[in-house]
Amino acid sequence: MKVFALLLVTLVSAFALSPTPAKIPPADMVLQNGNIYTVNDRQAHAEAVAVKGDRIVFVGSNRDAQKYIGRNTRVIDLKGETVVPGMTDAHHHLEGVGFREMTLNLEGVNSLEEFLAKVKARVDQARPGEWVTGRGWIETFWQPPVFPTRWDLDKIAPNNPVFLDRADGHGAVANSAALKVAGIARDTASPFGGEISKDKQSGEPNGMLLDAAQGLIQRHIPATTAADEKRAIVLGVNRDVSLGWTQVQNPGGGYGEIDLYKKLYAAGQIKLRIYKAVSAPGLEAQRLFQDGPIIGAYGNRLTVRSIKLYADGSLGSRSAALLAPYSDKPDTSGFLTIKEETLQPILQQALRAGIQVETHAIGDRGNRFIIDEYEKAMKAVPKAQWKIKEPRWRVEHSQIVNPADIPRFAKLGIIPSMQASHAIGDLHFAPARLGIDRLAGAYAWQSFIKSGSIIPGGSDAPVERGEPMIEFYAAVARKDLKGFSGAGWHPEEALTREQALKMFTIWAAYAAFEEDLRGSIEVGKLADFTVLSADIMKIPEAEILKTRCLMTIIGGEVVYETK
Repeated sequence: MKVFALLLVTLVSAFALSPTPAKIPPADMVLQNGNIYTVNDRQAHAEAVAVKGDRIVFVGSNRDAQKYIGRNTRVIDLKGETVVPGMTDAHHHLEGVGFREMTLNLEGVNSLEEFLAKVKARVDQARPGEWVTGRGWIETFWQPPVFPTRWDLDKIAPNNPVFLDRADGHGAVANSAALKVAGIARDTASPFGGEISKDKQSGEPNGMLLDAAQGLIQRHIPATTAADEKRAIVLGVNRDVSLGWTQVQNPGGGYGEIDLYKKLYAAGQIKLRIYKAVSAPGLEAQRLFQDGPIIGAYGNRLTVRSIKLYADGSLGSRSAALLAPYSDKPDTSGFLTIKEETLQPILQQALRAGIQVETHAIGDRGNRFIIDEYEKAMKAVPKAQWKIKEPRWRVEHSQIVNPADIPRFAKLGIIPSMQASHAIGDLHFAPARLGIDRLAGAYAWQSFIKSGSIIPGGSDAPVERGEPMIEFYAAVARKDLKGFSGAGWHPEEALTREQALKMFTIWAAYAAFEEDLRGSIEVGKLADFTVLSADIMKIPEAEILKTRCLMTIIGGEVVYETK
């Protein structure tokens, strides 16, 4: 009995002296009953997440999440719906998406006749002499698949200047009135990095202008106002968050747009995270070199630390620089759009200033050229002078790459930033442009990964539609939206669903130096989530395209939800 009493006293004393367990502060938000894919290898799946402020404080089971629920906690019952880390579009022209909604949107036009009818409807609404502009046409789906001409447009727009961008932005067609305003005639020479296309028989400009030649007309189009640009940004942001994007990485533009972002963030009018690159070469890039980067402003919503360059044009417009002539137009191999003597000083300055470089390259020659130039700059600047030891320079698109050049990306630490939807659109004309043999290095996602690269995934909207489910589907199916895949299209280059999810989450975060901040659902990271109507990791491929965004959460705030 004495022994029992002594033991009881000892236990009571030990309990009294032990520290009281700390009470867990209630979370601001708890998501529970979910099918949560974390993209965290240490904890791949969860039922619940708790959020305090803009950060994740818990990831785990429904039962363990209960301790985070307090009187004022918002509890969201996911009812089994799928949650993934907030999705990122790693190549997205935000203003272009907005302006596409404001001007003549020619997406989905399936014939020259339909194209002209849609343009005529807009011309009929215009005042005499008013410019008519638009974007989105792709002739490769027409029969025959030929570019429209000035003479086609003249039939429906004899008095209004018309300028219409191809979907890829690397080609445009103008009517005679627009060519006249710009002073483009038979003897006008093509500028470096561009082409004024001409009729083979008459030698007259046929209205098609490629890459740098577009500027000859663009400079005469009335400038958009700040109000127009602000409206375009808000339209683009609202569309993006409704689709489930939580960040877009926006290549190109300048400080005029950045100043508008700041005003819109300060006013609470936009919530989307924007990772912005400014155009180079030129004044915008020099200002970034001089002022230094903006990192994580407005609650980690705005970062500006990159410059955007162009090495060549596009495959659809036959302005992408190829190592050998186009199979369907042997008199051209495309062209480069920047010279080495212009490029090298910028690259070397970027290394010393700690500025990331993103360069557009489509063709195999364009890709080899920019990889060579990156390597030259890295050798020219001693590593002791690199402000950032891991600069993470990017090649935007990396679309047609000679197989011998693919391992060089990982070896040099260069990131191939790619867009899966380009492959499922281009499969209808790329074999004709390139021939079967060159398809071995086309849209070679799995080859890049096996060589040691990661691939941040983008959409290149408004070149493509800019929808995350189309991009995810394209990456895993490597088929067009109707399930078609052509001969020689290398189905082995398709990605697994785990790889595809990483493209739009953690790999995109890495490309923005943000892998410790976002891109996976882990304690301490930003509370960005995309809630989907179906389990895209398990449903049949075709069902992915029917999946919709139910809710978008950025920094612990619900910025979009279906009604």
